[in-house]
Amino acid sequence: MGTMGLALPWKARISSLPRERGTRVESSEHLAGSPKPAAEEALSEDASLAAGCRSGDLHAYERLYALHGARMKNLARNILGNPIDAEDAVQDTFLKVQRSIAGFRGQSSFVTWIYRILMNTCYDARRSRVRKKEVANDDSEETPHFEPRAPGAHPSLRMALERALAKLTQHQRNVFLLYEVEGFRHAEIAGMLKMTETASKNTLFQAKKNLRQILEPPRNSAAEAR
Repeated sequence: MGTMGLALPWKARISSLPRERGTRVESSEHLAGSPKPAAEEALSEDASLAAGCRSGDLHAYERLYALHGARMKNLARNILGNPIDAEDAVQDTFLKVQRSIAGFRGQSSFVTWIYRILMNTCYDARRSRVRKKEVANDDSEETPHFEPRAPGAHPSLRMALERALAKLTQHQRNVFLLYEVEGFRHAEIAGMLKMTETASKNTLFQAKKNLRQILEPPRNSAAEAR
């Protein structure tokens, strides 16, 4: 079973209430109150990685893997459902980056570009896997397996969440996964999924709304009439 890496209880994740300050973990530059230097440092690091990889510098690829390898594997595992396929997807992604780095034009950040390749690689792998399993009528590949890290999560709750998330559209699952689980900002998600920030926010809102509708127990009309 894949591990979804949730850090907060699910009820907080799909709450209809506006997100309060402090609910979401922010990076150190926001806590320090000086985002500009950290943002500039991140841009510099991104540009440095792009330049190094474009020149074929193996150290740049090693640095890229050290910075993002674990997160890439976690994202791939959440999409594909198991660590073995996730490892393969990440390796394929690095190979694709090496082959197509000359085509990177800097229209988005280098890291965002890489994650976009990773997600496409994962979904290509899923489609291929489903085609191979169709003869055996194995539809389990279309149902992602999630395992929240919320302490004390009951197995029946995990199963309910798996079923609920499987009923979302792929687009909604993508945005929910990237934002609520992996912690990407809407600006980053927009670059990965080729959409606007507004569309990303609206998709997340709809995903949470759908999850609430699926997970909430049906209301007893007779009880309401009393």
